[in-house]
Amino acid sequence: MSRTQGALTLLLVTIMLTFGSQIAFAAEGAVPESSSTFFVVSVLTGGFAMAIASGAAAIGQSRAIVSALEAMGRQPAAAPKIQVAMIIGLALIESLAIYVLLVALIIFFANPFIKYVVPGA
Repeated sequence: MSRTQGALTLLLVTIMLTFGSQIAFAAEGAVPESSSTFFVVSVLTGGFAMAIASGAAAIGQSRAIVSALEAMGRQPAAAPKIQVAMIIGLALIESLAIYVLLVALIIFFANPFIKYVVPGA
């Protein structure tokens, strides 16, 4: 995927999220059916967030490993330094996926927004 395709994809996703939020806020005065609808939406949101974060982390980690192995092949004497930098980079990439997992679990189990969506909850 080229940079322009990536930029266009990002722009399209941003536009979709913007209009999707406007649709959600348009129904603000509507009475929700039950808390089960909110739970289903929470699970779908957390699931999609985790899928996107896992995919992005996997792509980032694979690119980091490939670059490090190519660098070690070109400069075998610098392999220990490259390996340390690669491991630190992989830990930082993985921490982003763990943060998304933490937010998804909070949405699943704590439901911090349920009092705004489901009356009496």
